[in-house]
Amino acid sequence: MRKLLARAWLRLMGWEPEGEQPSAPRFVLIAAPHTSNWDLAYLLALAELYDLRVSWMGKEEIFRAPFGGLFRALGGIPVRRSERADRVGAMAREFAARERFALVVPAEATRSWSPYWKSGFYHIARRANVPIVMGFLDYARRRGGFGPQLFPSGDLRRDMDQIRAFYADKTGKFPDQFGPVRLREEDEDAVA
Repeated sequence: MRKLLARAWLRLMGWEPEGEQPSAPRFVLIAAPHTSNWDLAYLLALAELYDLRVSWMGKEEIFRAPFGGLFRALGGIPVRRSERADRVGAMAREFAARERFALVVPAEATRSWSPYWKSGFYHIARRANVPIVMGFLDYARRRGGFGPQLFPSGDLRRDMDQIRAFYADKTGKFPDQFGPVRLREEDEDAVA
């Protein structure tokens, strides 16, 4: 029933799924571009079509009443952005404890323009020894789904070049709010 509702809603909104279901039982899923509150609804509908149970990280404020319980039931994991915490380690431990786990990480960490993505998605995948799957919503074509998977090699620039290439033609709902696909660490490595 949920799958039928997801398919009907996506059709009503004019969206089509694209790509294959990720084959790995455990992976980090990049959610990009992330420029609208609607991105979560599309992501969850697409996940339902592909028979994926996803867990996703979101700022703790959205987990308050009246929707907090619903968001947790839909796989939400509240994140306190104001706290310095070992989220990478905590998520790597979650991967170690589960046979199947798809963790959605909005790498931009905001719906607004930002000069850098957050690198947590990369470090979680590396520490947990799982692939990164490139999830996308392309509002220009009204397509969403899953692209290639990438095992982080430790060569950050090379890996990010592959990710950049994939997202180069993807358009968010608000294109001017989708910043460059770049990690601060890439610039820091270039200076070091």
